[in-house]
Order: sequence, then structure tokens, then C-alpha cells
Amino acid sequence: MYKDFRIVAEEASRQILEAPLYTAGIALYRFGVRVAGLSNPKARKLDRGQRDIWRRLREGIGPDDRVIWVHAASLGEFEQGRPLIEKIRSEHPEYKILLTFFSPSGYEVRSGYEGADCVCYLPFDTPARVRRFIDMAHPEMAIFVKYEIWRNYLHELYERGIPAYLISAAFRPDQHFFRHRGSWYGMWLRWYRRIFVQDERSRELLESIHIHNAEVCGDTRFDRVTQIKAMQKEIAELQAFTRRSEPGAPAVMMAGSSWPADEEIYARWFDSHPETKLVIAPHEFDPQRLDALKARFANGTVLLSEMRRDPRAAEGKQVLVIDCFGLLSSAYAYCDAAYVGGGFGAGLHNINEAAVYDIPVIYGPNNRKFIEARELAACGGGVQVTTRAEFENAAGILLLSEEERRRRGILAGRYIRSKTGATDRIYAALGFDGK
Repeated sequence: MYKDFRIVAEEASRQILEAPLYTAGIALYRFGVRVAGLSNPKARKLDRGQRDIWRRLREGIGPDDRVIWVHAASLGEFEQGRPLIEKIRSEHPEYKILLTFFSPSGYEVRSGYEGADCVCYLPFDTPARVRRFIDMAHPEMAIFVKYEIWRNYLHELYERGIPAYLISAAFRPDQHFFRHRGSWYGMWLRWYRRIFVQDERSRELLESIHIHNAEVCGDTRFDRVTQIKAMQKEIAELQAFTRRSEPGAPAVMMAGSSWPADEEIYARWFDSHPETKLVIAPHEFDPQRLDALKARFANGTVLLSEMRRDPRAAEGKQVLVIDCFGLLSSAYAYCDAAYVGGGFGAGLHNINEAAVYDIPVIYGPNNRKFIEARELAACGGGVQVTTRAEFENAAGILLLSEEERRRRGILAGRYIRSKTGATDRIYAALGFDGK
């Protein structure tokens, strides 16, 4: 009796308090962004971008256009959704694509993306802005990538009968959806028409909170890295530095999306093994960061920009630092093994970008959000390290043993190829084949 009363009370509380409390929190966050924008460049970009949304919508979307809306939080989620965007655009040019971002790091890089007819920020999730946005965009379908769960948007779409989908989603037991059975967050998931998850474990977690609209379709990132590999850029400086076409060339490791915490793990080993080579693509760089990298290694460091001015600048140098953006995904092709950064900091970067080239990948322990980190290690193509000593052991095996390096690289590439096809499965499930 008491339990039944508690359930009824919780539901009543949810209906009365959920929307206003959530909306108040969003409004407070919006105010915080505006205040932070006075001193923080990223917050300032977000604030200014929010003010430009309505102009972009008026110019990009007409009242009679048929629109599919795709939302990605940031650049990583955009790359995840990109194969589906481009397939829809190729197969159904009668639709206009509206692409929204929440983070400046995504919007600033892809605001000119030619695969969409209109690119803008997502307005803050308050009821008035939500209604205005959906009125102007009038989408026939809304597609959210990976983790994007905005309460007021989902509810408004649901009330209007506009189907909303979540693609390439991954769930873990420690997420707030599963901490309490009556969680508001879990209830919002029911407003999606369909949730396309990466693995069976995610589907089972959703089933445990009575979310039955999930389907295992895989992760579109595997399709994206396969596309990128097919469009690989030639980098003459890397070819010259690594000497890959020469017999007896040194073993080369690529340190992709490297942070200072990552360099603490791998730098010492390379100082002790001058017979190998190292290519570093820092995740972020400025003159001070580049100067620090050049001074960090004992056996000589050259910047890619220096090599472009004078190819002889690399003579006698063990380390090459890529000091420009846009080359990382192609640079892996010139290396024998990879270390992917972020795993000793905020979170692991994209290990699939490296593994697609049939090379083994080393990475740090902060990777629980990434199913591929667990699966790549399980199949033998990836190696998780938690200390400098563990890295040095792994590097010794992979860079000093060609046989072991090749064996693990084959396993890594095979794993990537076994995971492709999510884009086609999601596309078919969305019903485009019948349109």
C-alpha cells in the first residue's frame, strides 16, 4: 500500500515539478553563459552564436521546404553523424538538411559545411525558444547524435508528432538514467521514436528501465573512418621523415591528439630508443606548447612547418611535430603503431582513426565511455596502459618486434572492418528506402 502511494506521489511530483525545474536550470545556465562571455572566449562565441540563430534559419529554411534536422553537440558527434547526413543528402536531395551544434568547438569548425543547407547553434532548451525554433525549422524528422537528450525539444517534437531519433547511442550502468527507476531522465527517452544503440548491453540497460524502443545498429564512426581512409591525403614530408619506402626504415609511432599528460607517459621511452621515430599531432598547440615539445625530446625535434620551408631541417631528428590541423587522420598511414591521447586526461580521443590503417593502438585508462577501447583490447589490436612502465613495455613489444606489430595491426584493422555498416542499417530503419 505504502509502495503504491509512493509511486503515485513520485509521478505526481514529476508532472508538477519536472518541466519548470528543468527549464529554470536551463535559463540559469543561459544567464551563466552570458556572464562568462565577458571574459571567456568560448562562452562569448556561444552567446554571440545564439543571437544569430534566427537570421540563419530565415535565410536557410523556407516555409515550403522539406527539412530533416540533425543535431550534434560538438565536432566529434558531427563526424559520427556525418555518414548518415551525406547518405540522406545523396539519396534524397528533395530534403533540406538543417544541422545544429551546441558547442562552439563544433560550430566554429563546421559552420560552412556544404553537406547542410543551414548550420546554426541549437537555441537554449526553454519552451519559448523551442517552439520558435521548431516553427521556423518545421522538420519532418529530427535526428540527435549519441548523447543529445534535451527535455523540452523532445517533448515538443513528441507533442507535434514529429519523429525524433537518437543514433549511435551508448549507455553505461553508472549513467543517471539507471540510478533510480523513477528518474526523469529515463522517462524522456520514451519521447524518441527510436533509439539506435551501439551494442546489446546498451539495449539491455534501456530494457531494464522499460525503454523498449531501442535497436542495435552499431556505431557510424566506423563508417566515417573508413570513408576518411579512402580519401587519405598524401603528406610528402611524412613520407620523407619516416622513409617508409626504404628497406630497413625505422619503426615509427604516431602520437595522435597528444596532451602534456600523454607526453609524460611516452617521451622517456623514445629518448632511450633513438633507433625509432615518433610523429606527434598535439590536440592543441600554440607557440609556447610547440616550444615545450621541441625542448622535450633528447634526440632532436622538427616541426612540419619547418620541414616544408627546408626539407633538410629534419636531418638527424627523431621527432616530428605536426603543427597544423587537418592531417591527423591521414598521418596514421605513415606510421607502424599509434598512441592515441586523452586517456590520461578528460577522455580518450578517436582510436578508430588509427586502427583503420591496420596498425596496433596504445591508449590510456580513461576510456570507459568508448566501447571500441574495450573491444579493441579484447581482440588484441589495442593495448590499454595505466602507467609509464606499462607503456614502455607495450612500446617495446610493438616497435621492436615487427612480427608482433604486424600481427596486432591485422587484428586492429579486421576489428574496424567487422563494425562497418551502421549507417546503412540506420538509414533503412528510418524508412528512407520506402520514401
